[in-house]
Amino acid sequence: MEPTGQRIIEEAKSLPEGTVLSAKAFLHLGSRAAIDQALARLARSGELLRVERGRYVLPVNTRFGSRAPAPEKVVERLAEATGETVVPAGAAAANALGVTTQVPVRPVYLTSGRSRFIRVGRHVVELKHAPAWQLRSSHQLAGQAIRALAWLGPVHAKKAAVRLKNALPEAACESILSARPLLPSWLAQTVSETFRPALSPPHGRRA
Repeated sequence: MEPTGQRIIEEAKSLPEGTVLSAKAFLHLGSRAAIDQALARLARSGELLRVERGRYVLPVNTRFGSRAPAPEKVVERLAEATGETVVPAGAAAANALGVTTQVPVRPVYLTSGRSRFIRVGRHVVELKHAPAWQLRSSHQLAGQAIRALAWLGPVHAKKAAVRLKNALPEAACESILSARPLLPSWLAQTVSETFRPALSPPHGRRA
């Protein structure tokens, strides 16, 4: 392995699993053209895995041999590297919250960036551009619930919303309600009808 490539591998090994590597992180080792060429050579030799154009990850060496990093870790590190908001898509959110037993065939994430596919070893991960309301409260229960309900659609969301209201903490329900102005009309109506607190009876009148 040529010296520049060796230095890149040495530095990459000190980083967390799934860290996304690009030429800009190694410009202290040489010119942009030289780093680009070194990264491309490392990918061709299998020392690095190409995730998407200009971005790579280091395989993980274990006692059972070499493997690709966990896709979810690569997605997390990619979001950090690009500044995008990236969250599991609605199907995964619905499964995590227990309102569906369906498991996505392949990992799908919603992103504030452009839609594309990335490859992590043998895994193909889909990144789908999403509107801001689907990325709200990105890693909180309220955000998960909104994405789950959006994925379920108008026919099934009402029943799931009732289950979620009974299962989620009060703070999460309040956060879901506060998102109503941003939601599509059908979803805002479902949220309003389901998560709005019950009105107390007038003073002095029995319920």
